[in-house]
Formats: sequence, C-alpha cells, structure tokens
Amino acid sequence: MPPSSTEPAADVIRTSNSQAFCCKSIDKLISESEQPEHRLSKSLGPWSLTALGIGAIIGSGIFVLTGTAAAGEYFQAPSILHAQALDVIVNLLRTGSMAGALMHGRPPAGPSIAISFLLVAIACSFAGLCYAELASMIPIAGSAYTYSYATLGEIFAWIIGWDLILEYVVSNVAVAVGFAGYTKAQLAVFGLNLPDKWASPVWAGGQWTGAYFNLPGFLIVFILTLLLVRGVKESAETNNIMVAVKIGAILTFLVVGGMLVKPANWTPFAPSGFAGIVTGGAIVFFTYIGFDSVSTAAEESRNPQKDLPFGIIMSLIVCTLLYVGVAVVLLGMMKYTTFVSGEAAEAPVAYAMKYLGVHPFFRSVIVIGALTGMISSLLVFQYGQARIWYAMSRDGLLPKLFSAVHPKYKTPHWSTWIACFAVGIPAGLVDIGDAADLANIGTLFAFVLVSLGVIFLRRKQPDRKRAFRVPFVPWFPLISVILCGGLMFGLTLITWLRFVIWLALGLLIYIFYSRHHSEFCKKKIG
Repeated sequence: MPPSSTEPAADVIRTSNSQAFCCKSIDKLISESEQPEHRLSKSLGPWSLTALGIGAIIGSGIFVLTGTAAAGEYFQAPSILHAQALDVIVNLLRTGSMAGALMHGRPPAGPSIAISFLLVAIACSFAGLCYAELASMIPIAGSAYTYSYATLGEIFAWIIGWDLILEYVVSNVAVAVGFAGYTKAQLAVFGLNLPDKWASPVWAGGQWTGAYFNLPGFLIVFILTLLLVRGVKESAETNNIMVAVKIGAILTFLVVGGMLVKPANWTPFAPSGFAGIVTGGAIVFFTYIGFDSVSTAAEESRNPQKDLPFGIIMSLIVCTLLYVGVAVVLLGMMKYTTFVSGEAAEAPVAYAMKYLGVHPFFRSVIVIGALTGMISSLLVFQYGQARIWYAMSRDGLLPKLFSAVHPKYKTPHWSTWIACFAVGIPAGLVDIGDAADLANIGTLFAFVLVSLGVIFLRRKQPDRKRAFRVPFVPWFPLISVILCGGLMFGLTLITWLRFVIWLALGLLIYIFYSRHHSEFCKKKIG
C-alpha cells in the first residue's frame, strides 16, 4: 500500500533494501506539493500549456534548418572524436578498423524533407504519449526527474535530474549566444552597430576573440528572469503573445512564399530515395525536442490530468503542420541545391525571399519571427529549468534554497535567479558551438527513461487511475526506447564523452551530498 497523503517523513516506506533503488510514493509526491511553503500558483489552462510547448519546440530553426536538411551535408570529421558513435561501431564490426568512420556526409533529402518532418513527428509522438500518461498520473513539477523517482528509483531520478540540468543550461546558452549574434547582425542592417567588445563571446571557435563580454546574450536572459520571478501567469501570457507573433510570421511566409512556388522545383521529390528521407530526419529530429517542457508546468496547471496530455500532444500536432508547410513552400520557391552553402544555407527562408524580390516588409516579418522564436524558447526552457531544480530540492537532493517559494509571487524565485546566472554568464563568455549537442543527448536519454517508466508503473501499479493511457503497452514505449536510443548513437563520440564526464561528476555529488539528504537515507528514517 502506498503511504497516505498525511504520512510524516519519518515513516517513509522503502521500496528496496538499497536506497539507490527506492521509489517515491506518488501519493506522497502529490501531498508534498500541496504544502503551503512549497505550493505554486495554479493558473495555466490547456492552451497556455500548448503555447509553452510550441514556444519551446519552434525556435529560429524552422527558418534555418529546413534548407540545410534538404540540401544535405558534406564534411570530413577532423578526428575520431567527431565521428558518429554508430559509424564507429559499424566500421569496427565490418572491418575491425575505425578509419572509415571519419568520412561523413548526409545525402540530400530534397523536397521530401517534408516527409522527414512527418516521420520524425511520428517518432516523437511515441515519447510524447509516454510523457502524457505519466504527466496525467503524477502532476508534479520536475518532468522526467519526478517520473523516474516514482517509477525507477532514486539513483535514476538523480541521474536524469542532473542530465536535465545539463540539457537546459547548454541549450539556453546556445540560444542566448545565437540571439545576440542575430540581433547584432539585424541592427547593423539599420546602421546600428553594437561594439564587438561588448556584443561577442570572449571565447569562440577554440580561441580568444578579444571581446570583454557578450552583453546582449546576458541581458535577454536577465530580462526574462525578471518576468519569470514575477509570476507564471504573466510569463505564460507573454509567451502566448510571442507564440502568436511567431506563428503569424510562419503563416506570412506560407502565404507570400506560396505565391512564388514553382512546381518544377519539387522534381525530383526524393533525389536520394528513402535513405535521403531518413538521414534528413536525423538532421531535423532535434527541432522537435521541447514538448517535454510542458510537463514541467504540472503543478501550475489548473487541471493537470486532462490539460497536460492535451498540451503535449497538441503542441506536437501544431508544430508538425507548420514544419511540413514551411518545407513544402520553401522547396517549391527554390531548388533544393540552392541551399548547399553560403548565405542560402545560413538563412534559407530569408535568402529565398530576398532573391525572389519579396517586399522588405514581409522579409522584416520573418526576422521578427526568428527573434521572437529565440526569445520564447529561452523563456520556456528557463521556466522548465527552475522547476526541475525546485523539485530536486524539495526531495532533498539539492539544497533547500532551490525550493524556496516567493511569498507574494508563488514562484521558485531562488531557483529562477540561479538559473539566470548559470545561463547568462556563460552566454556572455563563450560560444559553446558543437557542445550544444549535449542538449540533444540529454533530451533523448530523458525520453528513454520516461518510456521505460510507463512500462514499470503499468506492472507495479496497474490499478492506479490514469486520465490518459498510452495504447499498446509495452510496444509503444519500447518503440520510443528503440528510436530515441538509436538517435543517441547517431551523435558524435565527443558528445558521448562529455555526457559521460558530466554524469560521473553528478554521481560524485550524489554520493557525497544528495543521498545523505534524501528521505530514504537510513540515518533520517531510523
């Protein structure tokens, strides 16, 4: 029997003789979230949650990555560390040598990149369904961290929590640096030149740049933090506006660009056949990560059992339609081979509109949409990051400071401010470049554990009420595990090495601090 909602911490029931494999009671998780000192303001409805998902999923990538994926990529990795893990394994099995793994290239998908977006959405939907079931059962802040604590055990919860810290920090540093660079370039068009000393990373491309600090990268994070501390309702309303602007920019492109489509550009539709569609999918997969951020808002949702699954699934559907639409129109405006390199590869949508003589007003709308996309992504991920730290702190795995709730605004203000400086200061100093892949491997790892959690909880607590149920368990969750695990092996060895080092550091913190402050520590529960 699970402990009652009023059970004191001293009477914690261990689910395993080993502390590392003890699972936390779902009833206890829910009761702790209702304690006055930890209670968050419940003000989010289904469409605000959907907007959070769209805000996280669609950044500036929709205006950039589509052309690159359609044209393909051709490069040679400079070292074995920059080879894909799967390439290394395959070459070792085939030839006993890793030499062949150094050559890389992705064949062009051409206009069939629209099919790639659709297939990737289907792959993500398996993980999304798993998130939806657990979110409806465990409406607690913390996302994959909390789900792992309730289904797999404390050590898995710590690992995924530590992993999510990496994911959110790295991805937001990359976005903040990108926002600063994009803003600087756009202001220069209007004759406003920001000084390089105060608008560039101090370290980029493996060398010192001579800059003092990337102030725009820091300021955007600082301003968003002020909003997030002020309240979740205000933050959600601001995100709703930005999502509306972003969708408006995309719809503008679909209408204006649609009138410039030449059907001949869609031929050949799939120049590399199914192989091109698959490899194109590998490139665009990471445009979809972010729907999981909806689940971090569980404790601030008015009706989490129904609204969280709605927000997760609806955000995936809306983003898929927008991605496919942009791909079809862009590849109809210009031949896919146009976007192989240069300005056309760096900003394909903007390039196509400029080359085809679209009015400057409409091109400006796209620029505004791209900037808004970056800001909304930053807002949602900074929001989610603070909630994960808040949940880990409430369970004793991080210092209690992280779970302090502002007496007036009912937000985890200390976690939010610490997240601000954890992202803002690195964004002002470094351009992390290919280290941004750490966000991808972290997200995929979270997807794997959440999918496994559905299977474990179905076996452990089959009678527990589920407002949303994944169909065909265990097959759908297992498909999610296989797809996400396979994509992890598509990342480079250097990404895997950095990921393992980060997890090893996290285990040291768990051993020397977190396990001694957990409710399952024998010293605490007698």
